[in-house]
Amino acid sequence: MTDYPADPMENGGIAGYAQDLREGRTTAAATTRAYLDRIEALNPKLDAYQHVAADQAMAAAAAIDQLLAAGTDLGPLMGVPVGIKDIYAVDGMPTTNGSLYDASHITGPEGRFVHHLKQSGCVILGKTKTVEYALGATGVNEARGTPWNPWDLETHRMPGGSSSGSGVATAAGLCAFAMGSDTGGSVRIPACFNGVFGHKTTIGLLPTDGVFPLSPTLDTVGPLTRSAADAAIVHAIVTGEDIPSAAPLAGLRLGRPTSFFFDDVEPEVLACVEAALASLAEAGVEIVDVDIPDAREREWLFPAICPPEFLAAIGENGFRQAEPNMDPTTAARAAKGFDVTGVEHAAAVIRHHELAALADDAMDGLDGWVGPTCAFLPMPIQDLKDEAGAQKSFLASRNTQPSNIFRQCAITTPVHQFGSPLPVGLQVMCRNGEDAHALAIGMAIEAHFGPSARPDLSGA
Repeated sequence: MTDYPADPMENGGIAGYAQDLREGRTTAAATTRAYLDRIEALNPKLDAYQHVAADQAMAAAAAIDQLLAAGTDLGPLMGVPVGIKDIYAVDGMPTTNGSLYDASHITGPEGRFVHHLKQSGCVILGKTKTVEYALGATGVNEARGTPWNPWDLETHRMPGGSSSGSGVATAAGLCAFAMGSDTGGSVRIPACFNGVFGHKTTIGLLPTDGVFPLSPTLDTVGPLTRSAADAAIVHAIVTGEDIPSAAPLAGLRLGRPTSFFFDDVEPEVLACVEAALASLAEAGVEIVDVDIPDAREREWLFPAICPPEFLAAIGENGFRQAEPNMDPTTAARAAKGFDVTGVEHAAAVIRHHELAALADDAMDGLDGWVGPTCAFLPMPIQDLKDEAGAQKSFLASRNTQPSNIFRQCAITTPVHQFGSPLPVGLQVMCRNGEDAHALAIGMAIEAHFGPSARPDLSGA
């Protein structure tokens, strides 16, 4: 028995909810109240939200219901309750950027993207937790707390970062979907580790004003959703494009990289991904080996791009003030930016664009590349205190960062239904600008595999 309401989006997703809302079977206020009740019951354990804006959300939901009653329809996201990563500014809500140091002036006022969500009728439930300044892949935040991965209520496991709270909130049904950001995997890693769908958008597709600038060279914003179908709706509304339809599986050509992405992958992860690819092949998808640019260049590109751009945003004085109370791992990673010269940073940005062109060439004749999203299952946070666990954690973004340096778009979809009790993700990487096609592939894969399992929250 639970003492909180069922997830309003559990059956039918955003499209089903939109139909129920317009046919009078529910209201935005009732749906928002249900999510707020779920947050009140489950967030003390899961710690997905940094700030819950209950009064603000209920007022917005009531206004949505009045608009609909008056004949004003704002579209498919009207009345949909969402969580927003706490590196986005939202009017009337605090912005912590996951830190004890106030850098909200750097994030700035509410940006165009959040404003567009509001204009589309979304109800913002609050701010989801993040790794400090979005600089980290494990999801751990010693400054403001680490969300609890809902797939194991006994052992505190990595939620993935940096959009940690957004991943947990989406998986646990504490919102219809949540917004994250992805500079090196920060949408896809928490989506993978929490068993939900994630969309890393093409650089420049969506505006990033009003979002903390970790790395203007690489930053993107994107959603974590319950399904590819939900992500397709979000994509259409925020870009003004048509909602993508599922691609036919027969005739798709997906490249399997012959290097890097399948190296050093945990057996449980590899087994699920191999079984998923075999199933797609049986359905008519052609899986072909492909040579790609050297993804290992991420190892020098990211340290030469991200830390100095972060330090440029926060300023040396700001960083020195923040550093004593920062998560020590995040602070150490950021401080390395002081050692990067201007020439080194410029060389890295130039190489980033060269690799993007090479990756585009390597995609010729293919609909995308495929591989494991993350190389290992979400491990216990306690293991990070051991040297072996700490070293393993560095692999969290190993398979996601290449899409950022190659300027690709990418998706991750759950495949743990092929034999793992913990979430496993299959990543599909597509050409720059082919976001709608990536989502069409995701919808086709989702329809073929069927719905994936959800975490059991009965013990929460």
